[in-house]
Amino acid sequence: MKKVILSIAVLVSAMTMSAQTADDTMNPLITAMPSLSIAPDARSAGQGDVGVATEADFNAQYWNPAKYAYMYSKGGITANYTPWLRKLVGDIDLAHLAGFYNFGDLGGGIGASFTYFSMGDVALTDPSGEVIQNVRPNEWSLDLSYFRKLHEYVSMSVAIRVLYSDLNNGVNAQGSSIDLHPAVTAAADIALYYRQPIELPMGTSHFGLGFTLKNLGGKMSYADDRSNFIPASMNLGISYELPCDKYNFLTFTVETNKLMVPSRYSRRTTKETAANPELWNDDGTPKDPTNADTWKLSEGAYSNISSARGWFMSFADAPGGAKEEFNEVRWGAGIEYSYNKQFFARAGYSYENYYKGNRNYLTFGAGFHLSIVTLDVSYCVGLASTNPLDQTMRFTLGFDLAGIKDLVDNRKKK
Repeated sequence: MKKVILSIAVLVSAMTMSAQTADDTMNPLITAMPSLSIAPDARSAGQGDVGVATEADFNAQYWNPAKYAYMYSKGGITANYTPWLRKLVGDIDLAHLAGFYNFGDLGGGIGASFTYFSMGDVALTDPSGEVIQNVRPNEWSLDLSYFRKLHEYVSMSVAIRVLYSDLNNGVNAQGSSIDLHPAVTAAADIALYYRQPIELPMGTSHFGLGFTLKNLGGKMSYADDRSNFIPASMNLGISYELPCDKYNFLTFTVETNKLMVPSRYSRRTTKETAANPELWNDDGTPKDPTNADTWKLSEGAYSNISSARGWFMSFADAPGGAKEEFNEVRWGAGIEYSYNKQFFARAGYSYENYYKGNRNYLTFGAGFHLSIVTLDVSYCVGLASTNPLDQTMRFTLGFDLAGIKDLVDNRKKK
C-alpha cells in the first residue's frame, strides 16, 4: 500500500505541478525528473551533497566536468548505486555510470555519464480499486562533456544531455482525464573551476572555486496540454584543502544550489483580501492551495512559460519577496579528512528551508583509494523523524584506466 501511495504521489506531482502539502505555508518548487537533483556518488553525499568545488574525482561529470582537467589520471570510470527511499519502499534505485579521458598534449578531454532511476513496481487501478496492470516508471539521462584548461588555475567545460522520463509505460488508468506519455528533452551545462595552490610551512594547500549552470534546456511534456520545467540550477561552491603535515589533509567545502524554476504559488494582496477574504489566512497564504483563484498564474499560463523566461523569472518571482527567494537556496557544507590520499573520512550537513521541502540531514562517509581502485560509501541521517532520506546509503566503485594500463604493461614486460 505504501508503494502505491508513493508512486501515485510521484505521478501526480510530476504531472500537475501543483502538489502542495496540507500546510498552506508550504511552497516547494515542483519539477519534472527530480531524480536529476539526487547526488549519485558516495564521496559527495558523505560531505553534505557537495561536489562543485571539491578536488577532482571520477564523478566530476555530474558536479562540474571542468574539474576533470585537474585529474591526476589520464582516464577513469566509476559506478555508483543508491537504494533510494528505503524507509518507505524496497525497490526504488538510482544507478550512475561516469567516465572521462584526457587528451593530454592535444588539449582538453571528454567526459560522459549515464543515470538510470527506477521507481519500482506501481499498480494502476480502476475506479473501484482493482489492479489493472503493474508498470515500472523509470527515468534516464545520457550526457557528454568537453573540458579543457584555460589557464594554469582555471578550466571550463560544456556538456549536452538527453533526458527521458516514462511514468506509466504507456498504460493509463481507467477513468483518468489525462493521457500520459513518455517525455523527452535535451539540456546543456556550463561549468567553471578554479584551483590554486598556496604554499604553507606544513605543505601545499589548495583553494577551489566552482560554478555551474546545470540542465539549461527544454521543458518536458507528459501530456499534450501541459509542460513541466526540468530542475535547471545555478551552483556555487568554495573549498579549501589544508595540509596538517606530509600525510594528513583536511578539506572544507561550502556550496549553494538555486533552482532556476519559477514559482506558481501566490500570496494575498490588500486588494485581493478585501475582495475575497474567505480565501486567505491571516499570514497571507491561501486556505485552499488547490483553488485556482489563489494562484499567481493559472495552470495553463504557468505551463506556457518558456524555459529561458522561467530561468530569469526564478530570481525575482517568489510570492514572499526577497526573503522567500533566499529561502529557495539550498546549502551544503562538508569536511573530508584524508591520510596519504588513500584513506578518507567524511562528514557533512545539507540544509533546505522548511517551507521549500525541509530536506535537512547529516551525512557521513568513508573511502579507500589505491593506485587503481577507489571505493567510497556514505550514510545519511535525517534530522526529522519523518524524513524518508534517513538511513540512505550510497556506494561508489571507481577504476583508474591509466593505472590499469600501466599494470598490464608491467606484467607484459616481465
